[in-house]
Amino acid sequence: MRFQFIAEYCGDLSRAHLCGMMKVSDRGLRAWRSRPPSRRQRRDMILLAHIREQHRLSLGSYGRPRMTQELKELGLQVGQRRVARIMRDNGIQVLRSRKFKRTTDSDHSFNIAPNHLNQDFSATAPNQKWAGDITYIWTREGWAYLSVIIDLYSRRVIGWAISNRMKQDLALRALDMAVALRRPPTDCIHHTDRGAQYCAHEYQKRLRRHKLRPSMSGKGNCFDNSAVESFFKSLKAELIWRNTWQTRRDVEVAVFEYINDGVDAPPGGIAMCHNDRGLNCHAKGEHPWTMLP
Repeated sequence: MRFQFIAEYCGDLSRAHLCGMMKVSDRGLRAWRSRPPSRRQRRDMILLAHIREQHRLSLGSYGRPRMTQELKELGLQVGQRRVARIMRDNGIQVLRSRKFKRTTDSDHSFNIAPNHLNQDFSATAPNQKWAGDITYIWTREGWAYLSVIIDLYSRRVIGWAISNRMKQDLALRALDMAVALRRPPTDCIHHTDRGAQYCAHEYQKRLRRHKLRPSMSGKGNCFDNSAVESFFKSLKAELIWRNTWQTRRDVEVAVFEYINDGVDAPPGGIAMCHNDRGLNCHAKGEHPWTMLP
């Protein structure tokens, strides 16, 4: 550790002065420099090469948890703390952070459904639990609003819609797409926040028609719908924040390609498998981010 410090700051101060300050000999420093890397150092170098490659493939969007998961899927046994240290020591950072815009209007007189999901995002088969939400994307034409429905078993988008207005029909279009694609069984949980779009009479009537069981987050609790929030974060980091969007149509085309094929990646690429906090993803039985043909 002391030799490493001297090697890093030798350009600013004389080697003899640093050796005296750190109470090591110049001879010991020369021996340390000629010593081959330890097994741990060699292992770190291998991990660093893989981390840099995954950082490039993800367009800088993978943080410590997702990076660790990707490395494990490559057959590398490594923990999150070690990944965090290597990323920190080598200046590998995640692209994040943008201004906030409110999309949930919970100040309404509609009925609120109970929270049947209760932050249990696990499922043993498709069409047991769905989750939906709405986010915003800035373009030169103004705001574009994206509504999605995600199957929590596979973390795949099964319905989506874009509009220049955050109205009830936006959420309905995403729901209709999901229902047409999946034809869900009776009592499939449909979880959203308390927004007016989801609490409105027509939306609830549509849920009853398809025998979906409505579930809603607690007031102001974003963790109750974190699976969808996490997808939106990935979408924006991997696609939206990296471009300046001229029109809403440009956004719609890009989101379509992202959901179906990934961002600058072949099928099975970086955008195909979305993970929540559990970092589990089911790849069997469904094409990633399944969409209507």
